[in-house]
Amino acid sequence: MADRPYVLGLYEKAMPPELSWKEKLQSAKAAGYDYMELSIDETEEKIRRLAMPKEERLRLVGEMYETELPIRSMCVSALTKYSLGNEDPAYCARGMEILKGAVELADDLGIRVVMIPGYDVYYQPSSVSTKKRFLKNLKEAAGVAEKAGVLLGLETMENDFMDTVEKAMKYVVLCKSNYLKVYPDIGNLTNAAWVYQTDIMEDLELGRGSITSLHLKETAPGQYREIPYGEGHVDFEGAIAKMWEMGVRRYVTEFWYKGNPMWREDLAEANRRMRKILDQWY
Repeated sequence: MADRPYVLGLYEKAMPPELSWKEKLQSAKAAGYDYMELSIDETEEKIRRLAMPKEERLRLVGEMYETELPIRSMCVSALTKYSLGNEDPAYCARGMEILKGAVELADDLGIRVVMIPGYDVYYQPSSVSTKKRFLKNLKEAAGVAEKAGVLLGLETMENDFMDTVEKAMKYVVLCKSNYLKVYPDIGNLTNAAWVYQTDIMEDLELGRGSITSLHLKETAPGQYREIPYGEGHVDFEGAIAKMWEMGVRRYVTEFWYKGNPMWREDLAEANRRMRKILDQWY
């Protein structure tokens, strides 16, 4: 990490869920990563992490120092179910509670970026009212992030509400906050460019100065998850070259553990594949 001008992180869900915090950190370190991206998904088990006692938070920070592998970003996909534009007031309120808890946890653990999915709603139809509610709550969330000094990153997703950097930048502009940025998923962007027949590099350019990091995920036309690296259509070389020129220096390999007993080798192979590209740029 010290001799490279960029950092490469590992998505927590690339590892078996039964591992302890320390085992996950050790595994990421052994595979050659610089940091780990923590997951707060829509399961109650993961959401309960936001109520982690202070003693556990302190112990986790100690384990980061001990393993020399920090947690530096957080994916709050719980906001898919508890979306910020949800028509159900209880779900919407839970979403805001989750987001505030995520920022507080990030502040305590030293996490720099809290990534939130770019959905006004997911399990119900989008409408003018859901979009307005999303914007209202996003502005409030940005205020929470500003106070904590933690960046929020809007992730580009797979539906047409926010599947491009251009669409994410609309909300960055409307919120007018120095602490609300864009955290693109290059796999989702590649599929959006395929659907709309647009230039992905032009879309990335629209985020210049507002991109926190880049998710390195493989996709195939119409398929958004669980495509092995090298078996999809993502131009990682071109995307990383563009991001590097734009000053982006934080990257995360995003893939999922699905029971493969050779998962440690999968971690190391993903690391080697992406470092081979990233190392060309310094």
